[in-house]
Amino acid sequence: MNGRADFREPNAEVPRPIPHIGPDYIPTEEERRVFAECNDESFWFRSVPLAATSMLITQGLISKGILSSHPKYGSIPKLIFACIMGYFAGKLSYVKTCQEKFKKLENSPLGEALRSGQARRSSPPGHYYQKSKYDSNVSGQSSFVTSPAADNIEMLPHYEPIPFSSSMNESAPTGITDHIVQVKVNKYGDTWDE
Repeated sequence: MNGRADFREPNAEVPRPIPHIGPDYIPTEEERRVFAECNDESFWFRSVPLAATSMLITQGLISKGILSSHPKYGSIPKLIFACIMGYFAGKLSYVKTCQEKFKKLENSPLGEALRSGQARRSSPPGHYYQKSKYDSNVSGQSSFVTSPAADNIEMLPHYEPIPFSSSMNESAPTGITDHIVQVKVNKYGDTWDE
């Protein structure tokens, strides 16, 4: 024995550090395949149908007189705008599905980052989002954990609501006062603070 006590359990799982995914990250071959699959599926199954539907609805509204057509270009500008909005709405609507595909990848740093990001978002605000296995018996209290991944612990901001008074102007919260400097002016134009 070296004089130090080891308080870890024999079967304790050491948390892996959260991978850093930055602009210089190079995706793996499997991640590239999922990127291409997400791009194709979001285009054919979301963007094209939403763009076509939005164009048909826009043309219907123009033909019924609800929307006016341009005097020189007709309905073309509004149809192009509807197509572009439908395209981007389709791409954005597929983001969650694509994230789930990445989370299912086993040996993917990007998938690991998405999985750990989900764990961070599920913790309540104002608490540390990385919990120790020893914190499960303490309810409602947050603690600081010293671990190999202690660099990744961040404190989320905790905001308290500021009470308002109905007797005051509602745009100014109670308890906050401005220091008003009174300046006196004599008949000669000289000023001084009080």
